[in-house]
Amino acid sequence: MDALAGLLDGPRAKGAFLLRMVMEPPWSVRIEDGAPLCLMCVTEGEAWITPPSGEPVPLRPGDLAIARGPEPYTVADAAGRTPRARIGPGGECATLSGEPLAETLRLGVRTWGNALDGGTTVLVGTYLVDGEVGRRLLDALPPLVHLPAELWRCPLMPFLEEEIARDEPGQSAVLDRVLDLLLIAAVRAWFARPGAEAPAWYRAMADPVVGRTLRLLQDDPAHPWTVASLAAKAGVSRAALARRFTALVGEPPMTYLTDWRLALAADLLREGDATLESVARRVGYSGAFALSAAFKRVRGVSPSTYRSGT
Repeated sequence: MDALAGLLDGPRAKGAFLLRMVMEPPWSVRIEDGAPLCLMCVTEGEAWITPPSGEPVPLRPGDLAIARGPEPYTVADAAGRTPRARIGPGGECATLSGEPLAETLRLGVRTWGNALDGGTTVLVGTYLVDGEVGRRLLDALPPLVHLPAELWRCPLMPFLEEEIARDEPGQSAVLDRVLDLLLIAAVRAWFARPGAEAPAWYRAMADPVVGRTLRLLQDDPAHPWTVASLAAKAGVSRAALARRFTALVGEPPMTYLTDWRLALAADLLREGDATLESVARRVGYSGAFALSAAFKRVRGVSPSTYRSGT
């Protein structure tokens, strides 16, 4: 597993909110759902997205945008258009005065808008849960990622458009997986574009020594790694690895490993009913006490408090 694959293993859609938005001007929607990540693909017409700060960005057919929450943003047919509707937590739609709009704007299975034959179609996929493993990835993205059609070609968009309005057994699972693949393709294209300022951990994957070390940590976080054992695997001295890893990644190997282990533990705590002892051993700690101490020291709360969300 490489660093990008490991990080993308975190934001894995589970019952994601997906819809096809069909609109006829004038229209403007304020997104205040607090979701950590939303992908928008324009297939027809034109839309403008206004991030929390910065200038409005036009989205044309084939373009894709990734909006990083939880800050609100606006999607409209024209820059500066006053919002006429609001999307709240869980995809709840209402007017700005609070009147429900869900039934009024429902146009069919996962299809929503003000006109079934509207001139603009936007495919929307929203990750509703903030996965801790994905936090390092989310922090590497700007509030708004914009990939113009000429910078990337993704065959998943036509497939998503075809599948999104289907109502068949297991359809939500199909859409979740397509959304995940679309996110991976988009992030790779974003980091690979000309002049991209990719995060340090992504650039470091190209280094023969640090890249190998990152793969070792990602593949087997439960192994009792030391700088010396990592250096032996990478074929360099302990001092050389520590110096090179810190220079390229921005933190020492053991600090990176601790963060990675605790991120994995956070995901396991929130997603399942595994015992703290089993979680500890899966991510490389000797037991529940050792994990609890590290978790509280780094995250400021105990694993049980984190799991309960209080």
